[in-house]
Amino acid sequence: MKVRKSIEIAAPPEKVWPFLIEPEKIKKWFTTLEKFEYSSDQRTGVHIPLYFEETFTNRHLEIYAVVDEWVQYRKIAIRAMRSNYPRRYLIAWVMEPTDSGSWFTFFEDFEHPYGLWGKILGVNLMGWVVLRATVGKHVSQLKRLVEAEGSQESG
Repeated sequence: MKVRKSIEIAAPPEKVWPFLIEPEKIKKWFTTLEKFEYSSDQRTGVHIPLYFEETFTNRHLEIYAVVDEWVQYRKIAIRAMRSNYPRRYLIAWVMEPTDSGSWFTFFEDFEHPYGLWGKILGVNLMGWVVLRATVGKHVSQLKRLVEAEGSQESG
């Protein structure tokens, strides 16, 4: 299942960026995450190992991942290396500067395991609708948090 959701945030990419790299800030907007940790001392750049746990539609996911792309203030792409459920799990967060702030896009590509049966059981309209709605909530929450922090700084 592939989902893409974009939103304009009234803050420059530099103000959004901490919400994409600081575990406590990530968990505040990526609300299905229960845990998000760096698995090494490295905190920037590609090849950063990550571990996260997420509960989505009553399924608890445990994912060991790595950062495949890192363009500061522009893009982070994360790929699952090993997990207890999804066969493939890719996430990318992309930002483009705008005149009024940032255009943020959340991409997610999730493939159920179990071959053909996984596709038949997992790739359905209802699953896609739920995933799209969840990603929509994530990006809306990110917008609220970033903009609220910006108004506190200017106030």
